[in-house]
Amino acid sequence: MEQNLENINKELGSLAPQQANEKKVAKPRRRAPKQKVIITKGKRKDAIARARLTKGNGSIRINGKDVSLVQPIEIRELILEPVNFSNMTKEIAQSSSIDVNVKGGGISGQAQAVRSAIAKAIAAAANSEIIWKAYMRYDRTLLVDDVRQVEPKKFLGPKARARFQTSYR
Repeated sequence: MEQNLENINKELGSLAPQQANEKKVAKPRRRAPKQKVIITKGKRKDAIARARLTKGNGSIRINGKDVSLVQPIEIRELILEPVNFSNMTKEIAQSSSIDVNVKGGGISGQAQAVRSAIAKAIAAAANSEIIWKAYMRYDRTLLVDDVRQVEPKKFLGPKARARFQTSYR
């Protein structure tokens, strides 16, 4: 039994140097320098917006198009509300590039989802609670997603709660 243990130890001892020689040396890879990327999401009704904030030239793009092309003007102002909130938020937006992808819902729901995603990205980029608290004081829906959904239609009626009118004559 002791001889078996000694033989096993010898075999293990003889394997260890071979395993060390078998290790391959990894070649160093060239990697691009890491950039700070902030990814946030905003939701409203059926619309979901995903914002990606990186260092850049101050452009804001929604589904690949510049925000200045958004019509009507009221919707554009609603989307840019978190950017135009204060001088600090304007500086953060001008020194970064914000790309937003939005899908689902209608025009108003998408605009509010984009607004929420941009506000969350700017608050995360500021890395301080000052902007976060200011956004919360101004409008809570900038940072907190609205969970309300449209109530589904039921049978026996034209809408969710309305019922068809009955006639007795």
